[in-house]
Amino acid sequence: MANVNNLVSKILEEAKIKEKEILANAQEEKNKIIEKKVSEAEILEKEIIEKAKIEASTKKERIVSSSELKVRNEKLEAKQQIIQKTFDEAVDRLANLSEEQFLQYVENRILSLDIYGDESLILNSKGKEIITSKFIDDVNKKLIVKGKKGNIIIKNETGDFKGGFILEKNGIEINNTFEALVNDIKEELEYEVAKALFN
Repeated sequence: MANVNNLVSKILEEAKIKEKEILANAQEEKNKIIEKKVSEAEILEKEIIEKAKIEASTKKERIVSSSELKVRNEKLEAKQQIIQKTFDEAVDRLANLSEEQFLQYVENRILSLDIYGDESLILNSKGKEIITSKFIDDVNKKLIVKGKKGNIIIKNETGDFKGGFILEKNGIEINNTFEALVNDIKEELEYEVAKALFN
């Protein structure tokens, strides 16, 4: 009987030792799992914070870039308006040539053009007041001397332009209005005008 009691005591003792080992291992495993999860959470937290910083930085850059682009476009638009105003003023100044200068312009342009000499001259209301039939006769005589027909006539139609004239024949127009003249040189002069205005 004593042997049985000893055996039971021994088994109970071993069971207690085993229980302590199992509890110690379970505690150690629990601590490892908690430590691992805390470590993962800290890494995830850092990643989230880093991602949020990058997103905030990217968003800030986009907002700044968009604002800079908007300001640049507004400046460009303002400069374009000033350049256009400069060319519009050039048209206005040409439209206010003296009668003598206007007559000289019309004569020189007609005589320099590659025309037959039997076109119709379209003028605005101011041009119609300045150009006389005697002036047209003189121009026609000079065209004849150049081997042209010398039969330019003033058309009844009044042109809707600021100044200059249009020569028309069979629906084909040669535009010598001041607007067309300035538009022709606008492209090549735009850079020079911008440089003069903004530098």
